[in-house]
Amino acid sequence: MRVTILGANGFIGRKIATQLARSGLPGGGKPESLILFDLVTPPVPEASFRVQAISGDLAELPPQAIPPGTDLVFHLAAVVSAQAEADYELGRRVNLRGTDAVIDACRRLAHPPRLVFTSSVATYSGGQNAVLDDDARQIPANTYGAQKAAAELIVGDASRRGFLDAVSIRLPTIVVRPGSPNRAASSFVSSIVREPLLDLEAELPVANDFAIWIASPRRAVDWLLHAAVMDTTPMGLDRGINPPGLSVTVAHLLQALDQVRPGASSLVRRRPDPAISAIVAHWPAAFDTVRAKTFGFASHEPLVELVRAFLEDDLEATKRERGL
Repeated sequence: MRVTILGANGFIGRKIATQLARSGLPGGGKPESLILFDLVTPPVPEASFRVQAISGDLAELPPQAIPPGTDLVFHLAAVVSAQAEADYELGRRVNLRGTDAVIDACRRLAHPPRLVFTSSVATYSGGQNAVLDDDARQIPANTYGAQKAAAELIVGDASRRGFLDAVSIRLPTIVVRPGSPNRAASSFVSSIVREPLLDLEAELPVANDFAIWIASPRRAVDWLLHAAVMDTTPMGLDRGINPPGLSVTVAHLLQALDQVRPGASSLVRRRPDPAISAIVAHWPAAFDTVRAKTFGFASHEPLVELVRAFLEDDLEATKRERGL
């Protein structure tokens, strides 16, 4: 199998590349080749098969990013939520025109590849009291969510027409993200756990009772790899999946942090941010994920294990990246 990861310089892209290099795809079998693409040339993991890293503009996707014979494409590249809200044109270029370019590249292949597309919980609204089922309408309340919902539609239509075989995974907020804070509106959800584990202060822009739908990096990678090999025939026209994340409050996260490292939550400082609150307040806090479980997507681990996973998987790499 020949695989491409678009957005391979992001932390989820790096984790998928490493997993493919070490263990291959679920069910066994390593790729024949792997292409890693991003705006900045991604790192290349050690592998027993050919790995090529290239850089470029997603909206002007070079032919070598999805070459003839490609069987599987992970489309992870995106401009994240707060950045898409602040820079409307950049969000449109990457999240919409970039996805169009991916579809065009898949159309040129002799055989339609599997396309695993990372969509987002931000395609929904409803706020703190919402518990959405699989048939809930996607009514985004921010530009990033609107762009992801629109991309889902054109990816789904391309799948219907036989240009590709799509699975769109609407990822929850990923916690704990390694590295440095980014421009996602939900970046604080990782920061209030990650920074104290690095012995640094973190800012909290929302109240302790704010609830959010989250997933660990481990589980997100598992879901995306499962989407790469699952039988899509029963999906029909509906190519979207709401995976089984966790609904937690900020207070729950801080309790789990203190359970792993007692007293660490004292480094979290409350600093209200109306701009961030205005974006995340519309995101639904919980989902009833019956469809995902029917298709074999794994349930989430307990919250405290999510915090411990950061210590095991990403703490040392984050320290090195940030010079700590």
